[in-house]
Amino acid sequence: MFKKLDILDEKDKRLRKISDEVIFPISNEEKKLIKQGIKELTYSQIDKYAEKYDLRPGMGLAFPQLGINKRIIIIVHEVNEGEFDNYVVINPKIVSHSVEIIAAEAGEGCLSVNRDVDGHVPRHARVSIEGFDEDGNPLKIRAREELSIAFQHEVDHLNGILFYDHIDKKKPFFDEGEIRLI
Repeated sequence: MFKKLDILDEKDKRLRKISDEVIFPISNEEKKLIKQGIKELTYSQIDKYAEKYDLRPGMGLAFPQLGINKRIIIIVHEVNEGEFDNYVVINPKIVSHSVEIIAAEAGEGCLSVNRDVDGHVPRHARVSIEGFDEDGNPLKIRAREELSIAFQHEVDHLNGILFYDHIDKKKPFFDEGEIRLI
């Protein structure tokens, strides 16, 4: 049986709070939410399930979006058609990043933002993330391109930042010569 997660809307002030560090061990409830988040993000990227369960496509989710003020992020990245890599990072920190800046050509979306937002979001092309897995074991992840954008987007959620906060209101779009669009 599949039950959709209750994701907060951008108007909810809880999304603007800085999340608390997680103290291990994590609870069974948190483990259940992580599993449910992975399942929902995976289903949302597979057309037949997205349609069946009325899911908007999503690649990442941060616990603040569930109304839980904890530093936990989930990313489900489709590496090949129907093949996914799952990332669960607790207390993630971006420890290094490239100088090169990129942006998703179509712009970014967010499961908490139920509207189209025009503009390019400048992000680092590559990032290194450190954090912990569900059992408290240290993790180090190097992400590039689309996955790098996803990690930066989700870490922003933990700091009360929404993607459109990065869009320059005077010049929302970049030209190809100014920034690499992917």
